[in-house]
Amino acid sequence: MAKTRALLTETEREQIAGEHGDSRKYQATSRVRGRIQEELESDVEVLKEHHPELLEELREVVCEESDERD
Repeated sequence: MAKTRALLTETEREQIAGEHGDSRKYQATSRVRGRIQEELESDVEVLKEHHPELLEELREVVCEESDERD
């Protein structure tokens, strides 16, 4: 089965990690920021209304990752 992306493509992961230079890092950061501000907010609203259990799973992953960094 092919691997799918969540928020970042494999190339964007590399670019944000600085593997393709500062210009590519900036471009990838901008694309991802747009997804977070535009698409992710819409996805959360759909999950909130139609599948709150799945939204809770998303929160657990995101919040757990955030807690591990602190």
